[in-house]
Amino acid sequence: MSEEILINVTPPETRVAVIENGVLQEVIIERSRERGLVGNIYKGEVCRVLPGMQAAFVDIGLPKAAFIHLSDLCAKDLEKRGSEIIEHYLHEGQHIVVQVVKDPIGTKGARLTTEISIPSRYQVYMPYANNSGVSQRIECESERVRLRACLDAFRQEHQCGGFIARTAAECVEETVLVADMTFLLKLWESIVEKLSTAKPKQFIHKDLPLSVRTLRDLYKEGIDRVRVDSKETYHRLLDFAEVFVPEIVPVIEHYTGECPVFDIYSVEDEIKKALERKVKLKSGGYLIFDQTEAMTTVDVNTGGYVGGRNLEETIFKTNLEAAQTIARQLRLRNLGGIIIIDFIDMKSDDHKKQVLLALERNLEKDRAKTKITEVSILGLVEMTRKRTRESLEHILCEPCCACGGRGVLKTAETMCLEIFREIIREVRLYKVQTILVLASNSVVEMLLDEDADMLAELELFLGVQIKFRAEAEYNQEQYDVVLL
Repeated sequence: MSEEILINVTPPETRVAVIENGVLQEVIIERSRERGLVGNIYKGEVCRVLPGMQAAFVDIGLPKAAFIHLSDLCAKDLEKRGSEIIEHYLHEGQHIVVQVVKDPIGTKGARLTTEISIPSRYQVYMPYANNSGVSQRIECESERVRLRACLDAFRQEHQCGGFIARTAAECVEETVLVADMTFLLKLWESIVEKLSTAKPKQFIHKDLPLSVRTLRDLYKEGIDRVRVDSKETYHRLLDFAEVFVPEIVPVIEHYTGECPVFDIYSVEDEIKKALERKVKLKSGGYLIFDQTEAMTTVDVNTGGYVGGRNLEETIFKTNLEAAQTIARQLRLRNLGGIIIIDFIDMKSDDHKKQVLLALERNLEKDRAKTKITEVSILGLVEMTRKRTRESLEHILCEPCCACGGRGVLKTAETMCLEIFREIIREVRLYKVQTILVLASNSVVEMLLDEDADMLAELELFLGVQIKFRAEAEYNQEQYDVVLL
């Protein structure tokens, strides 16, 4: 499988596209005005403790107070006190060192932890931890033993916290791992120095910019090229790679083509499609994605596909194709939380198992942690996908000013009847002789055309004159009744 990373850099925005076999699989966007907070370290001040939820709100200098749960507190403190009561650890006005683990999403503030972790290319350093670990993705037992021995030896020598060997550490020489851990220790020492003089609600440390994090987190063996269209960023990536990941220097390229780098694999078109509710399948079927505050639902439909030998075969093939497309769309749209998939009903248990296996197999490429349940009695598949940042839709879009994010508008007929009721209410309250109605063009046209008879009866019944004026800036649900 060929894999490529494209990095598009402009002053206000950095975008990263992950391409597999010529097809866009993932998009990460970071805007300078709204840069993600995950990984940032703050000196916070507890502003409210919630005993009923075993949680607290912490002011870290953001517009919304951040949230921390009892389970997010440092494991060392929890073990020492052995208590499961939040008041035994936090109180209002207390100053604590916290790290953001989840960006603010919608109306929710950032999620925090006191279990600080600082990542590098090969390890994650946890200054308050008592032990070390190895990524579960490293399956070779002898390699796991080697890495753990290396981490433990370093910890004993320096009397420091814990380390976790990342997937990229597999088969890396011990000298390189030691150099990486030494760098993390020095970085933590500089953070501690800042904390000693920092005031409450103050920002202390932030993670690397997206372009550099891409090399640290997304690069893996087998990636053919990393193309970046900014010369300045290209040199920054080379400097980082030469120090921390020298083996990837040859694959980093400065893209200078006349065609925009995102147009090479039609990335812009794919992003536009990822913002639509309907996703077409090659067979003729289609998917419908509905994203809400509570969950995301995916509905699978056969559409125009009738190619199977029988109905059951047609449904099975559509569901198999849907499983592959859904896994890709979840990554591309960065949908997280609870996800309900309504596959087309299948009678065969064997078909159900194969569709679930296909979904699991395609989700293995996803860096976000996922969990899938069996097909329910109602034929639904429930799954969760870890969410640490906003979805693509939330980053690029905003609620419709006309419908308020509902996705629908009241019909012109509904608005006409609503205006009639409002006119009756105003006349009975204020005893006026003339009324002016301001509304959208479509509503005014219906009032003066299809509802002209009802309008005449209303004027006669109320004994008032009703005038209308179309307002080009009004949407279909907006109107005003003015008393003259």
